[in-house]
Amino acid sequence: MKRRMSRILALTLAVLCTACSGRQTETEYRDSTVISAETENADTVKEETTGSEEDVVPMNKQTGSGQIPEELEQIPEEYFGAASEQGTVERLEYQTWESMSYEAQTTQLTKTAYVYLPYGYSGEQQYNVLYLMHGGWSNEETYLGTPENPHELKNVLDHAIQDGRMTPVIVVCPTYNNTSPEDSADYGLALRLTDNYHNELMNDLIPAVEGKYRTYAEGTSWQELTESRSHRAFAGFSMGSVTTWHTFQYCMDYFRYFLPSSGNLTSDGAYMERLVTEAGYGSEDFFIYAMSGTEDFAYAAFTNQIQAMINAPGGIFVDADNERAGNLAYRVQEGNAHDGNAALQYIYNGLIWLWAEEK
Repeated sequence: MKRRMSRILALTLAVLCTACSGRQTETEYRDSTVISAETENADTVKEETTGSEEDVVPMNKQTGSGQIPEELEQIPEEYFGAASEQGTVERLEYQTWESMSYEAQTTQLTKTAYVYLPYGYSGEQQYNVLYLMHGGWSNEETYLGTPENPHELKNVLDHAIQDGRMTPVIVVCPTYNNTSPEDSADYGLALRLTDNYHNELMNDLIPAVEGKYRTYAEGTSWQELTESRSHRAFAGFSMGSVTTWHTFQYCMDYFRYFLPSSGNLTSDGAYMERLVTEAGYGSEDFFIYAMSGTEDFAYAAFTNQIQAMINAPGGIFVDADNERAGNLAYRVQEGNAHDGNAALQYIYNGLIWLWAEEK
């Protein structure tokens, strides 16, 4: 229990420090949008497989996620302890470019992501992938920890998979931190970095992950990655939620599912509709599962964005409890604040819903 509480306190400090980096930070989250002015106007070798073609689930297999309940579930207390069937956390290093000058590609960086592999992971089976981004004052270790020192989220994933609550999935925790591990502590800089992150995500991180691990992508070309977009999701809390909205903005070719929580991008619903249509997609091509809490300082602005999207003139965003009925669900937890407990609850609820029909 002491270990769990220390982890939650550390995660709470991380997400709360987004609000504490200055009074301007809190005001901007509550009363305005975080969209920037600019926004508005590796080949790697795939692990060998030993199975036959018949052993591999076809890439074009119909996927679907389940029914979203009216209320968010709490994580069972026993899930914070070690499961009998344990997955692993691996350290993945990959090459990318400095964020602000990414297109010029003059300054190369070596970055780290942590990858959760479910119990029994095998190169003979294809896996869905969730890319999970941290918030302010945080880094790639925040959620999963490290191989040497895993955090409670790993135990939660292990238990949920073992109990059949969640389909076996690969979870990837990267960082938008750029040249310094302290970048996420600078609110203004973090806004710019989250807006830029799609370059690294599409060109460097996804190929590094899905070139090494067995996913539904048969390779790392643009065509192979876009053909497998239904098996890929992006999620984040606080500034990670802002990154999730930017991923929706720039990366719909690569992702079908988006799970933002307690971090808004804009209050302009028509603008969000344009992001869909200008990318060449329609209302049936994505699903957004959004979550927040009534005591969260980001709740009002986040809720305003969701309502603006539902009320937008083009009718692209349709409030629904499942993919067949629409493409946007919003759940609010009474009493949740902007803290680590809330973040973990949202991650858990998203993952027990994602790809549920494959269980």
